[in-house]
Amino acid sequence: MRVTGATLEELFRDSLLGMVALADPVSSAERRALRREIALESGDATALLVDFLNEALALMHTDREAYTDVAFHSLAERSLQATLEGYRAESFGEDIKAVTYHEADVNRAATGAWETIIVFDI
Repeated sequence: MRVTGATLEELFRDSLLGMVALADPVSSAERRALRREIALESGDATALLVDFLNEALALMHTDREAYTDVAFHSLAERSLQATLEGYRAESFGEDIKAVTYHEADVNRAATGAWETIIVFDI
């Protein structure tokens, strides 16, 4: 999945929403809103994005949740604090096993936009 964003926050948000769309969640009969707090630190922006997506993916699988948005309380190239917003999922149409580092490289294009490629292990 190729992702671009005008800001680092937009890149992370769109990466999360793209991953959730790929997972194809089926909402449960009880579609009550939920929130999940997360905080991460990593070596660089690329590792942080992969760690962020893998953390969200692990929560999706273990707690059967699908995320519709994320609110970043802080986001730098090596750390983040955020609230994932979403709902309970009955199941997922696609089984994403992991977000890989293969081809991942968060960088700024000549236009100033942030970009990366995300490869999933399915």
